Amino acid sequence: MFKISVTPLFGDTDALRHVNNNVLGRWFELARNDIFKLFVPDLSTSYDDWNLIMLKTEYEFLSQIFYGHDVEIRTYVSRIGHSSFTTYHEAWQNGILCAKGKATMVHFNFNTQKSVNIPDDIRKKLEEHFYDEEKE
Repeated sequence: MFKISVTPLFGDTDALRHVNNNVLGRWFELARNDIFKLFVPDLSTSYDDWNLIMLKTEYEFLSQIFYGHDVEIRTYVSRIGHSSFTTYHEAWQNGILCAKGKATMVHFNFNTQKSVNIPDDIRKKLEEHFYDEEKE
């Protein structure tokens, strides 16, 4: 599992005084940086270096998130395929699970515009962070 702490900004809130639903996608993307580094250690975004592309995301909002209290984002790997994997994220504030979500990423060659198999060494690193959210 990877963990980061995010401090909600005042500008992250909306008219209902809670953190806007669009903010969660940014936080979960930020939380994936540690996983991105498994593939591209220096996070270079050149087509020759960067090799991940997003296939889909989904979010489930369980409780409101508020300004003034940090949010812990926990990131796991919940599925590993031949050329893709899925991250599972949880957003916790004050001991409450407020949101969860998934992102499916594809190992991708931007020059050939084709998916490629995840190398075995990276696969092993992903497996170290495996979590079966279906058991919860």
